Amino acid sequence: MNVAVLSDIHGVLPALDAVLAEPDVEAADRIVLLGDMLAGPMPVETLERLLALGERAVWVRGNADRELAASARGDGMFVPDPIFPWAAKQLRPADLPVLDALPLTVSLGDVLFCHATPRNDTEIVLVDSPLERWAEVLDGVTASTVVCGHTHMPFARLADRTLIVNPGSVGMPYGTTGAHWALLGDGVQLRRTSYDVEAVCRFLVSECAYPGIEEWADFFVRNPASDTEALRVFSGGPNST
Repeated sequence: MNVAVLSDIHGVLPALDAVLAEPDVEAADRIVLLGDMLAGPMPVETLERLLALGERAVWVRGNADRELAASARGDGMFVPDPIFPWAAKQLRPADLPVLDALPLTVSLGDVLFCHATPRNDTEIVLVDSPLERWAEVLDGVTASTVVCGHTHMPFARLADRTLIVNPGSVGMPYGTTGAHWALLGDGVQLRRTSYDVEAVCRFLVSECAYPGIEEWADFFVRNPASDTEALRVFSGGPNST
């Protein structure tokens, strides 16, 4: 089975469309959506595109999906990014049960998929986290491969014989521009789909009504944080996002 893994789309519809147009994604048996799909500039349009994937799509809950639904109901805490409460207000009542029903983990064969860790949707573990930290968050996990997102930086590493894969972020990458994803099948391939960054920024500015969309697109699409910058921020706390 070939499985395309898309994580942290964050409502950047053009980046999602670029990945969905990849031949290996079009041919994949399953497309695993690894959470944090909508919290960004085009939440409703992104949800509709993902729902259109039908039964090929396997959904996993991210912290932003859970928090977005709670915020849309008025009983959640907003994350620091100001686009988050704006995105929550765009959701329609019928969208909320979709987010509510998402599972924390999903298994396909001997591969376990989660957003952050198998036990929690906000915990942070990194490519350079010590083995003791990995042993803690993987306690009780028997899968040979664990695929997680959340930190927006792609990597693959072993942790006491368990293969850990992070596909990176489709919509808000850290490290380099482009849409990052992974293909599982005959091994693990970390992929990056290039697109016209300037065209995507113009599209978001023209199609998104968020008042700060130009600044948002410049920071997250045109000039994403480096992996060094992101690792420095993540190292400051266990549950930062």
